[in-house]
Amino acid sequence: MTLKIYADRMSQPSRAVIIFCKMNGIDYEEIKVHISKGQHLTSEFAGSCDTTNLLAVLIKGLSIYFSRFHIWFESATQIVNRFSCPVLRYPADVSRRSRIHSVLDWHHSNLRRGAATYVFNTTIAPVLGRPLNPQAAAVAEPILSSALSKLESFWLKGNGRFLLGGNQPSIADLSLVCAIMQLEVLDEKERARLLGPHKKIQQWIEITRNATSPHFDEVHKVLMKAKEKLQNQRLKAAKNEEGGSDMKKALPSRL
Repeated sequence: MTLKIYADRMSQPSRAVIIFCKMNGIDYEEIKVHISKGQHLTSEFAGSCDTTNLLAVLIKGLSIYFSRFHIWFESATQIVNRFSCPVLRYPADVSRRSRIHSVLDWHHSNLRRGAATYVFNTTIAPVLGRPLNPQAAAVAEPILSSALSKLESFWLKGNGRFLLGGNQPSIADLSLVCAIMQLEVLDEKERARLLGPHKKIQQWIEITRNATSPHFDEVHKVLMKAKEKLQNQRLKAAKNEEGGSDMKKALPSRL
């Protein structure tokens, strides 16, 4: 049975799993599920995947579910157990594996929690028909900032180019970088404010992108298109606001 991946490439776990499969030459069928259209909530999707409205990966009949805070490496390890995965490895060494577990456990309670919540409540919510929530964004921002500082000072410490001082990327590197890529859809000044102080993280993102080339950029095309669309919307809104201000200034002289 062909590996089936139900995915929305705007979702960080979806992108991570797809890149992982591409890097390892694993044959799969990608079935697109548009979260923005509510397709993951339809009875057709639920019937096919036996999910509770969560994005899933099906591996030979075994369902491993994704949610916003679910640890995607459980799916990756299932893939590793069934296919040859020479790159982005989930190591056989128990000690190394436990350290990767530690990174991913921390990630979903900190970095992903902060990034996903902040981006959703400042930028993405209207796309899904939800209102922006400044209060939720205000709660998420210090979580995100703290996570970025911890990532740079602890998980990326050492002489290695990747997490935990490694010289080769692992599924942890891929998962965390894909999560940080969500910040691309923010206003450029906002993204620079949050990520700008973390030069080591920026360097690590580029190293991981290069290590997973060309699949990284190909899988992130959807995110980059969303970024461009949002930037154009912001520019249009700014021009309209500027035009309205000019009109208000001209009114007194006309009167």
